[in-house]
Amino acid sequence: MKSMGNLFKYVMVVAAGTIIFFACSKEKSDNSTVPSGKQELNLYLTDGPTDLFDKVLVDIKSVKVLVDTCDKTRRRRDNWDSTKKCTVWDSLRITPGVYDLLTLRNGIDTLLGSGMVTDGSIRKIVITLGTNNSIVKDSISYPLNLLNNQTTITIKLYGHEWDNYSSGRYRLWLDFDCGRSVVRLRNGEFYLAPFIRAFIIKESGAVKGTIKPTDAYPIISVYNATDTAYAFPWRDGQWKVRGLDSGTYSVFVNAGNGYQDTTINNISVTVGKETNLGTITLHK
Repeated sequence: MKSMGNLFKYVMVVAAGTIIFFACSKEKSDNSTVPSGKQELNLYLTDGPTDLFDKVLVDIKSVKVLVDTCDKTRRRRDNWDSTKKCTVWDSLRITPGVYDLLTLRNGIDTLLGSGMVTDGSIRKIVITLGTNNSIVKDSISYPLNLLNNQTTITIKLYGHEWDNYSSGRYRLWLDFDCGRSVVRLRNGEFYLAPFIRAFIIKESGAVKGTIKPTDAYPIISVYNATDTAYAFPWRDGQWKVRGLDSGTYSVFVNAGNGYQDTTINNISVTVGKETNLGTITLHK
């Protein structure tokens, strides 16, 4: 997904046991008090989908965050001084394994990492990758090489992105844009050049619906002058696009299998709400 809004910024990042996650998982309910000097983080992973591949399998080994302990205001800082001495690296608890990113679309996400870390503004997220990365295209598996053999993905933040959903507890979503993150070179090899955007649900809007019939195999674009997002419906035709700024959008349904394309205009999107378009029926 691509966004030009002030809050939702794309961050171009450099790629720094096998478990495939198919369903979303949420933070556990916890009524305990967060200890003084700490904060609890919950980091989710979701996907900006593509129809170019059957699977995009990424081997994630660890996740850590850089905490700025000098600044606990968590306000936006465009020019953070990275030479500060009051910074701490903390690790999040994760389930290491291979994540099939294409299962994390249409509003599905998984809890990538969580844990108690030092109190302060989060300036960086670093994801360490293993070597068991691959893509599946037309039912054939290909290695997914790490660009320049970098084994880490570094996501720089402004400090204000996290959602303070309860006292001392914060959460953030990472939108992994598979369509822009997998690059095929002239020699036919595939490389991972991660393109990730951080967002929170309560400060963005969403559009959803259902496409019928299911054998139209549609690709959906939700767009306006400053923002374009994509959806690849499930087999039952349901789809959702999240992380949109408030505004007026159009939805373009690129249909296949002999069905006619369809465009719906003047769709209003509001932060904190889901706009439901209901069932869109395609015709030949």
